[in-house]
Amino acid sequence: MVLASCTVSKSVISQDTDLTKYKYVTVIDNDTYRMPPELVQYQIQLYDAVGQSGLTMVSQYRMGDLTQEEQSALLIAKFGVSARQEETVVTVNFIDFNTDRPLVSCQGAYTTLGFSANADIKGALRRVGEQISKTFNR
Repeated sequence: MVLASCTVSKSVISQDTDLTKYKYVTVIDNDTYRMPPELVQYQIQLYDAVGQSGLTMVSQYRMGDLTQEEQSALLIAKFGVSARQEETVVTVNFIDFNTDRPLVSCQGAYTTLGFSANADIKGALRRVGEQISKTFNR
């Protein structure tokens, strides 16, 4: 518990952003935002973390099937993972589908100071999920 307290998990929300207008989210998983192969086993937990937003998940391949009104209520989620000995940080950025404007960045960080990479990634995923839940379920 003491080891993990040195890390900071946080969310940043763009000024004047009304998150209540958003109803849908899609996670982009392409060459730019692909989870490193050694971390793919955690992809389910990442999707679960995004699911804590309370938004309805839409496949990235089905975004074009949404009406214009639904697309105006769609956020794109892009993620990143930084795993170092000092700490593991998972970041999920939420971007407005129509404007491409980043609106929210949620970050979960965790460390065991290099004792367990597995525990670090699990802890960071749990914390980013907590940040997403706090941010979208106000």
